[in-house]
Amino acid sequence: MGVRWPGDVTSVRAVTRTDHENLVQVRRAYKFLLRPTAHQWAAMEACLEDHRQLYNAALEERREAWQMCKAPVSYYRQSIQLPEIREADPGGQGRWSAGSQQQTLRRLDKAFAAFFRRIRAGEKKPGYPRFKGCGWFDTIEWPAVKNGARWDSVPHPAVTRVYLLGIGHVRVHQHRPVQGRVKTITVKREGGRWYVVLSCDDVPAKPLPATGAIVGIDMGVASFLTTSDGTHVPNPRPMTATAARLAEAQQSLARKKRGSNRRRKAVRKVAALHANVHRSRLDHVHKTALALVRDHDVIVHEDLRITNMTKRPRPRPVGDGSFEPNGAARKGGLNRSINDAGWGVFLSVLAHKAESASRIVLAVNPRHTSQRCAECGYVAAENRVTQAEFHCLACSHEAHADVNAAQNILRAGLALRAAKAA
Repeated sequence: MGVRWPGDVTSVRAVTRTDHENLVQVRRAYKFLLRPTAHQWAAMEACLEDHRQLYNAALEERREAWQMCKAPVSYYRQSIQLPEIREADPGGQGRWSAGSQQQTLRRLDKAFAAFFRRIRAGEKKPGYPRFKGCGWFDTIEWPAVKNGARWDSVPHPAVTRVYLLGIGHVRVHQHRPVQGRVKTITVKREGGRWYVVLSCDDVPAKPLPATGAIVGIDMGVASFLTTSDGTHVPNPRPMTATAARLAEAQQSLARKKRGSNRRRKAVRKVAALHANVHRSRLDHVHKTALALVRDHDVIVHEDLRITNMTKRPRPRPVGDGSFEPNGAARKGGLNRSINDAGWGVFLSVLAHKAESASRIVLAVNPRHTSQRCAECGYVAAENRVTQAEFHCLACSHEAHADVNAAQNILRAGLALRAAKAA
């Protein structure tokens, strides 16, 4: 049964730095695997479903209010209706934490705020918030300072548990200590697993000793990245490595009857394969970023617009109704390779690790970095003979194309740093 709202329808990561005992404090998230019992598993599934219905009901109220009365609905107005909703449905919405339900309403409010921000920016497809179908709502958040959730609820030297109202004390596989002050507790479903994510403030940073080394990095597809000193980091291509198994699993899923147990089992298999790809990519990203942060004081990379780089090419219509070839198939393969490499995730992780280690990360304009000669500065598209070969037409300098680009990136980063210091 869906949630009904009472009344009519007329109505870049946050960072905190504190100078305390010469230590830098940051905000950090800790993610741990949950090990729920069968009863707790079912309770978490029910909790997700009720929060999904709450989200959809709140979205429906906002849509109807605007369509019928041109009246916006605020988060405050929806939140003050929660007590009435909980009282009307004690066996459903009333059994969960009011704090978590408020966070779900805030999530919808943020979605609308982002929608209006994109409209003001003039984007062609601002993306109106959508209703969440089954399987498309996998996260619940609790404020740790209120009732409804408590970290380390049953102190024990060997077992850590998190308390969730309506679910109980769930066992946590805590593989590292938690530092700082827990602000929010989030439970997340990924495939066939459950995780808890702790957002903590006032976490002491861990500055690394200075190395005196600086490096420029060039992101690529043949190699994941190439440094200005000639080091090539291989691209693991996790999605490509799993493509055959994933295609087989998806074909099997397409043949299953909707609503059947076999289809649910096939869905879990596809989700598990995608989760394996995600974990493999994330593991490679963390290890690569950590190696760079440990060995260098300054890291320079290109300020890439990955969303624009992975757009499909525009069609080329001809007067008779047909279209000219636009290289869509080849561009599609490049887009898959870029997404498989995970450049955006890597740059985000690199920035976070560098901040905690008191390193400097600079982003420079990527214009002409692959066409400029690192020796004489001559720019020409013909300088890059092949994907891996660079031969300057002006000074005959020869080098690996990615190494040459990384050296140009490093030089641009040093110039940017000097300009900021001036």
